[in-house]
Amino acid sequence: MVHQPASSSRGNKSARIVFVGDVMLGRLVSQELHRRPAEGFWGDVRPLLQDVDAVIANLECAITTSKEPWSRTPKVFHFGADPRAIDVLRAGNVRAVSLANNHVLDFETAGLLQTIDLLEKAGIAHAGAGHTETEALAPAILDIGGLKLALLAVTDNEPAFAARADQPGTAYVDLDYRREAISTIETGVIASREAGADLLVLSCHLGPNMVLRPPTPIREFRHAAVAKGIDLVQGHSAHVTQGVERDGRSLILHDTGDFLDDYAVDPVLHNDWSFVFLVEVEAASLRRLTLIPVRLGFAEVRLALPHESREICARMTKLSAELGTGLVPSPDGLSLDLSPS
Repeated sequence: MVHQPASSSRGNKSARIVFVGDVMLGRLVSQELHRRPAEGFWGDVRPLLQDVDAVIANLECAITTSKEPWSRTPKVFHFGADPRAIDVLRAGNVRAVSLANNHVLDFETAGLLQTIDLLEKAGIAHAGAGHTETEALAPAILDIGGLKLALLAVTDNEPAFAARADQPGTAYVDLDYRREAISTIETGVIASREAGADLLVLSCHLGPNMVLRPPTPIREFRHAAVAKGIDLVQGHSAHVTQGVERDGRSLILHDTGDFLDDYAVDPVLHNDWSFVFLVEVEAASLRRLTLIPVRLGFAEVRLALPHESREICARMTKLSAELGTGLVPSPDGLSLDLSPS
């Protein structure tokens, strides 16, 4: 867990925070680390990322020199990035990452522990994995624009990756045991409040791949987390963006999709369509969400062209409307007023 230095504007407790989905810097992306500068992976999106107080992402790989792949249980894909990947995160203004996913132990315990060490040396906060279960479940506390933000992270993927009292791993929850899963969130909320957090964020890697709508148990879990005190839920795991939903004064980004990877593109579900999810916070309350459409290429991301933007925004508008959320067209893409009514 990394505690970031406070901003000079601490008094107003306001910030502009970007949430992006899966950032996978391993496999073929890792090979590109030796061929292009760190800034090049973010394309023309980078100025936007640099202009906010912080970017929060799901790190969908280990960052490690370890060559021993996970073999304790069957696994098809192993994503490991060269340590130069840390420079890519820095270049994208990534100040915090979730490690609660199904790839952070792809190169065994050694890969996870090196990932944690590299992140901490770079001053990048992390949540959702650790040396012990207690550490994996603990919130990461960041001071962003005068706002104290607590980041919690959990996953229901790869139960064999789960941290134990004496075993490094991920913050694993089993949604078949909902009471225990919600209790885990409640404990994290209490710890976050005791740490003085103004805004509580839950990053969760839940459910199946390539589905445009959150399964009912996952949607219910996210609402239950809000009921326990979570202000913003950032979902990821589906590899496609899902709708946005309000719950009182809280916000649920059901799936923030992919953002940087080498994945094959599904021509129907379009895992190469995504957004920069920009959240504006004032007086420690959510005020506005702006969705800026992007298009993913091989090991890079760029702002969507006008005709692409129309398609990407149309799908998100439809999916969000199904959840009772009316997104409004804006010069940047789509927006949602989150001010108290």
